[in-house]
Amino acid sequence: MKSAQKVVLNTGILYSRMLITIGITFYTTREVLNALGATDYGIYNLIAGVIAMLSFLNAAMSTSTQRYLSFHQSNADKNVLKSIFSTSLLLHICIGFILVSGIELSGLYLFNGFLNIPSERLQTARTVYHFMSMSVFFTIVSVPFTASLNSNENMLGLSVVNIIEVVLKLIIAISINGYHGDRLILYGLSMACISFISLIMYVIYCNSHYEECTLRLKKHTNLGIIKNLTSFAGWNLFGALTGIGKTQGVAILLNVFFGTSINAAYGIANQVSSQMNFFSATMLKAINPRIMKTEGQGNRLQMLRLAMMASKFGYFLLAFVAIPCIFEMDNILNFWLKSVPPYTSSFCSLILVAIMVNQLTVGLDSAIQAIGKIKNYMIVAGTIKLLIVPVGYLLLKSGLPPIYVIVGYTVFEGIAGIARLKLLEITGGLNIKEYIKNVYAGILPPTLTIISSLYFVVSVSNSPYRLFYNIPFSITIFFISIYYWGLCKDEKQIVDNLIANASKRLHLRWI
Repeated sequence: MKSAQKVVLNTGILYSRMLITIGITFYTTREVLNALGATDYGIYNLIAGVIAMLSFLNAAMSTSTQRYLSFHQSNADKNVLKSIFSTSLLLHICIGFILVSGIELSGLYLFNGFLNIPSERLQTARTVYHFMSMSVFFTIVSVPFTASLNSNENMLGLSVVNIIEVVLKLIIAISINGYHGDRLILYGLSMACISFISLIMYVIYCNSHYEECTLRLKKHTNLGIIKNLTSFAGWNLFGALTGIGKTQGVAILLNVFFGTSINAAYGIANQVSSQMNFFSATMLKAINPRIMKTEGQGNRLQMLRLAMMASKFGYFLLAFVAIPCIFEMDNILNFWLKSVPPYTSSFCSLILVAIMVNQLTVGLDSAIQAIGKIKNYMIVAGTIKLLIVPVGYLLLKSGLPPIYVIVGYTVFEGIAGIARLKLLEITGGLNIKEYIKNVYAGILPPTLTIISSLYFVVSVSNSPYRLFYNIPFSITIFFISIYYWGLCKDEKQIVDNLIANASKRLHLRWI
């Protein structure tokens, strides 16, 4: 019961952080787009767009250290945890240097006529590219510290740092409007500085709160465990890089065929998808340490059950916002942005569909990570998702409009999900029929219900303010349908207990 309460408490903390950061981030995006203009904003998302994806890189690599720290969390010998942390920190410093070197060497080719950037902004783009390299290094080095916070289930510490980050970004977005020099260079430098400030905050907090977070690397580094950590972190890095390669590969394709203006639309779509992902990723952050610990205790069946629940609730927590947003995308964009670049609405809607498809099996990623056999999984799933780049090139080369690339993006997400199911069946004994029954069968009725309610309202109302009543109405219908048709008996019992406990506490406070 205490572990369940811990998960619920951490989920509440993370959702509070999410609501704050999403609101600030969306307003910040509007201010940055207005300050930089569509061309410079497109250049930033093309050249330094990896920065926006570093949250995924951070999460993917953090899983490596978090898994080992969570596995040994109950170990009375703190030296084991110190060895894991110190070895991980040293490893990530090395990975950071290697990755930055690769980024800088790639820049020699990218800026030698490959990227379609206006000649008068080419030198500025190069400068922003160097700032991106700095941000990459700082973010990678911070991974062991965020992993330690996750393994200790300290979501409050993570949330405080994240909120400080988005507040600093908001301050910068407002400030650059009054800057009379090159705003793009100032913005790129500011983003690099925020990454450095975040690293310092993580170091100070973890070093003062957790005994295992020692900076005495030479004393505690253990060569005996470096092989396992290297392999695990390396394959997680490969998976993260394929994800970045997919996203940035599509950005480069769109740029080569259509120029920087369409990168603004694609950049906004990625901003929307990254913020929407918070709704499910927040829950996963709270439940992932529990999945790791359950597997470490040898309870495979319970671990797989938790993974199924993570997929189902991860989908619900994304879909309840994403599906209404798809129906109201034009109104949302017009309300949010002063000037909406072409293709933005279509890109945003299709990418939201893609991430909902990904959520259908997202819990299986955590299960495979917990088991530890990730090599084949990363190769297969990563390669499938990366195929959109060559396929997208062929589509655009044949003269098709850019929307077909984003459709392909969605299709390959679905194929990767099927591969997840099969791989976990092989490595972890997953019963696919049971998964379909517990997850897909539970997801379908609420999804059809919310789509039907949204379609009805859209068909009878053309008001520009429709989203203000359509979205709350559809969300209410969605949650009711989830309770009655989307939950298994044990899941419904958990919800009933949470409601009963909350009601009891409220009653006691009023007495």
